[in-house]
Amino acid sequence: MPVYLVTDRRLVDDIVMAVESALEGGVRLVQLREKDLSAKEILTLAKRLRAKTAESGARLFINDRVDIALLSGADGVHLGQNSFSPVDARKALGKKMLIGVSAHSIKEAEAAEQQGADFVTFGPVFHTASKARYGEPVGTGLLKEACGRLNIPVYAIGGIKRENMKDAVAAGAGGVAVISSILGSRDIRKSAEQLVKEFERLRAV
Repeated sequence: MPVYLVTDRRLVDDIVMAVESALEGGVRLVQLREKDLSAKEILTLAKRLRAKTAESGARLFINDRVDIALLSGADGVHLGQNSFSPVDARKALGKKMLIGVSAHSIKEAEAAEQQGADFVTFGPVFHTASKARYGEPVGTGLLKEACGRLNIPVYAIGGIKRENMKDAVAAGAGGVAVISSILGSRDIRKSAEQLVKEFERLRAV
């Protein structure tokens, strides 16, 4: 599952249709991340996306909201640094559901693994406006170090595009997490398919 799609409904007319197109393009990991919505709105959207991802055999993660992950039947949660610890989330989720954690440093990535995370997103690797608040990009050097130190999958995030994906793969990333590279494109299905195929091609080299 090399491409992890993070939602941003501001980029599209209909986020459910957009995710469906990405799934048709081969995406098999989706994170619902719409922090400005109410709990009721997120749960409604989560249930709709759960139906779409289930049809495609894809996994759905809910950003931060353990309760909504449980209520929607999602596959897990994705936690930020200001969210629950993986240890606390695991108590509520049980052993079968998965936990992803956003990490912006080696220390945070290692802590996430030690606390039971199943995978981390690490970045921003490259410059991107959506991750500017986290400071300067960590670059592929730190990404490589994180991949070498951790025993769980590390997904590169932040400014990932088809053109620079080779650098993330060369650093050892187990996948890439993207927003605008798919949702910001004119042809979502085609962009998703190209990203998935390009990652698989690079890993095979």
